[in-house]
Amino acid sequence: MERDDAGEPVGFPDEPEAHMAGPPPGEALDSSSKEVVPPEEAPLADVPSAGATAAAPSEASPETLADTSPEAPAGISSGTPSGTPGGKRESRTGRNLPLAIGVGAGLGSLVLLSLYTVKEIFLGVMVVFLFLGMRELTEALKSRDIRVPFIPVATGMVGTPVVAYVWGPTAAVAAVSLTVLALLMTRMTEGADGYVRDVAAGSLVAGYLVLMGGIVALLMRPDDGDHRIVIFIATTVASDIGGYFAGSFLGKHKMAPTISPKKTWEGVTGSAIACMAVGGWLVWWLLDGGQVWQGVLIGLAAVVTATAGDLVESMIKRDLGIKDMGTLLPGHGGVMDRLDSLVATAPVVWLLLELFLPS
Repeated sequence: MERDDAGEPVGFPDEPEAHMAGPPPGEALDSSSKEVVPPEEAPLADVPSAGATAAAPSEASPETLADTSPEAPAGISSGTPSGTPGGKRESRTGRNLPLAIGVGAGLGSLVLLSLYTVKEIFLGVMVVFLFLGMRELTEALKSRDIRVPFIPVATGMVGTPVVAYVWGPTAAVAAVSLTVLALLMTRMTEGADGYVRDVAAGSLVAGYLVLMGGIVALLMRPDDGDHRIVIFIATTVASDIGGYFAGSFLGKHKMAPTISPKKTWEGVTGSAIACMAVGGWLVWWLLDGGQVWQGVLIGLAAVVTATAGDLVESMIKRDLGIKDMGTLLPGHGGVMDRLDSLVATAPVVWLLLELFLPS
């Protein structure tokens, strides 16, 4: 999940520094007249999302993008008053924070309600969200003329979590393998041009989302799977919340400026403390035989994978020259902008819980 200007979660991820079409530095293009106007007259910066047709790559410098310093919220050009067109002020991270919190609370309520009524409902919810994320990613890849065979990947995205939940790890491995084989065969019908590029991207989607969906289903499969899912999600969310506050108030030292300039070591430290505290408490409280130290280790591992998940998606978006994977979730961006750290954390939490408390 994306972070604010201090390095923590925001609704708008850090802007790509290259591959963005735009006017020369210091100038903005007026959409009505198509003429170059001075910066002080520039309208809101137009930064593309995956849902729109991507512009051709150019050598535009970072200055052609919106000023995202604390004095100018993300997505607002210099000289433009902060806030939304409707008069509602945004946080300095460039998003409508109350709206983002409301959407997040709604998603959390949906997860808890489905988990603690009928677990299979959560399985369906998860498949829907992963399918939407897969759709966003494949559409984003089209901005670079990468055509992932949709039908085999979509089939695998729906089928893998289901067979993993019903029949276990062997079925999950078989489903992912068949998904990759199907996309290799399907793409042959379109000729050799771009074959390696397209099937490589399809294999990325299969490993990034299809396999991860199967692993989450395995995490939910035991009798106490509802508790295991809560530990997995709560620990990952704790990474975002702890990092947000630590990075906002203390963040000074950049962690990976060439990948995600807003992430700081202070933010990562806050994420680690929150993850270990939440992990230690929930493992001890929810799981029979669970020990605090086990949860602390799970939390420590989760902060590494959650941070890595953020950076991986940042790299993908920078390479594709897009700002968000989509716009489906108000205040957050696309579904993939919310799933990035979760899909990276799922296998580690599953492995550690199986090691400490076998199902």
